[in-house]
Amino acid sequence: MVEPMRVLLVEDESDLADSLADGLRREGYAVDVARDGAAALVLLATADAELMILDRDLPVLSGDAVCRTLREQGHPIRILMLTAAGTLDDRVAGLDLGADDYLPKPFAYVELLARLRALARRAPAGSGTVLETAGVRIDTVRRIAERDGRPLALTRKEYGVLETLLAAHGGWVDADELRDEVWENGDDRSRGVVKAAVHTLRRKLGEPDPIESTPGLGYRIGGGS
Repeated sequence: MVEPMRVLLVEDESDLADSLADGLRREGYAVDVARDGAAALVLLATADAELMILDRDLPVLSGDAVCRTLREQGHPIRILMLTAAGTLDDRVAGLDLGADDYLPKPFAYVELLARLRALARRAPAGSGTVLETAGVRIDTVRRIAERDGRPLALTRKEYGVLETLLAAHGGWVDADELRDEVWENGDDRSRGVVKAAVHTLRRKLGEPDPIESTPGLGYRIGGGS
């Protein structure tokens, strides 16, 4: 039996914390809740959490301090930082502290779920650097891609799409998730650019086409029959 992915939710607003925890549990996550930054660090010493939803404005110990402490310790947990301040400078500051993603309040719950799924696919620090399925192989540290030993000359977006699909380990990734994972806010973020990148990626990968696509589900590699 596959163990559910464990999430540590660090949020001092009781109603929001309870609502998010209930929703995430219905989605199949195992959820621990901390109400302040110091409690979060204590919980992490015993809870094997893989993802953290971290409010930036916390009592006792701020979210910034929690994030900084974990990164200084080399902790591999993936961090989605929440904040009421949503300016570009705030977002950059949060990412510079070591957060993996950043979501301003108020946010749509479906967007939070999508961002969690994207973080769940991302390899944590200290994990293996090679993703390989159906003869398609990438080294995520050296950013080298191959198909059956043949080097692939990919653009940054094509590489990002390929890495995201391989990291899903046969799971479906829809166009919106690919866009959120690969395309930055300043880019053209229409679904058309995702479709175009997948098209050119398929051409470079060659036959047989390893990328499956199904309307309503998205794309995957190595999903099996």
